[in-house]
Amino acid sequence: MRDAAAKVAAVLPVTPIFIKNINGVDVTVKAESVQPIGAFKVRGAWHRLTAMDAEARRKGVVAFSSGNHAQGIAWAAARLGIAATVVMPADAPKAKRESTLALGAEVVTYDRATESREAIAGRLAEARGATLVPSFDDSWVIEGQGSAGIEAASQMHAAGLGAPRHVVVPCGGGGLAAGIALALPEARVTLVEPEGWDDMRRSLEASWIEPVGANPPPTACDALQTTRVSPLTFDVLSRRDATGVAVSERAIRDAQRWAAAQLRLVVEPGGAVALAALLSGQVAVEAGMLVVLSGGNVDMDDYARVLAGEGA
Repeated sequence: MRDAAAKVAAVLPVTPIFIKNINGVDVTVKAESVQPIGAFKVRGAWHRLTAMDAEARRKGVVAFSSGNHAQGIAWAAARLGIAATVVMPADAPKAKRESTLALGAEVVTYDRATESREAIAGRLAEARGATLVPSFDDSWVIEGQGSAGIEAASQMHAAGLGAPRHVVVPCGGGGLAAGIALALPEARVTLVEPEGWDDMRRSLEASWIEPVGANPPPTACDALQTTRVSPLTFDVLSRRDATGVAVSERAIRDAQRWAAAQLRLVVEPGGAVALAALLSGQVAVEAGMLVVLSGGNVDMDDYARVLAGEGA
């Protein structure tokens, strides 16, 4: 993971931290939303693709993603001269799809409700002899995401804040949460998911993998709509005694507005869930806390409605 952090530091800018007082306690907020592709996913994508040998690079990569991993793969592939194909849901945010295309990747769409992105991507990779790069079920990707934790710890030390004691992090498939759990072994980890999509929380409580239930509720968190977590991320988080909470759509919108007003940051719904957990009181604020804003890729019309207070 230290190798991953060094590789990432050599090519990506350090994302800023903000120290904000929440309920009387100073909290460190890590803004992964300002990465070149607007999300932390570029870390794992870069670490994974730079580990490929020349023959594998020649054959290209295939990934599946609602948008942030897609952009990370496209960004890394473009810089390494690798052909990239990404399987994306037809209802993915327009901004994420257009950015992925602009970065040079091929996009193949599917119906999120009736088709399996894993199956489609697997068939494409096999047919082309390409390398399949999952968004979280991959040890290289997890290591790359963990570089965010190493970077944040260094920043907190430099600011005289000491080591992170408790990290609150958004969770879809668990790649970021698992990476940070490995990177910061002395810190408690609380992962946050939207209500109805909290399969990692339920899995950790049950001690076995629990998929998302039938007919999950609609959520603005397109980046966190993972229907079943992987054994790899579940194993890391369960061994680290991580816990989880679920937050409401209203709490997520409130967090987006708070980030805009207090941090001057655009944060997408899925990227705001950890902050929402603190602001709504579902996670108690304490000294030494690190909160990750994982992404900032929004649909501008939807974001304008959030800022206007619609649906509040």
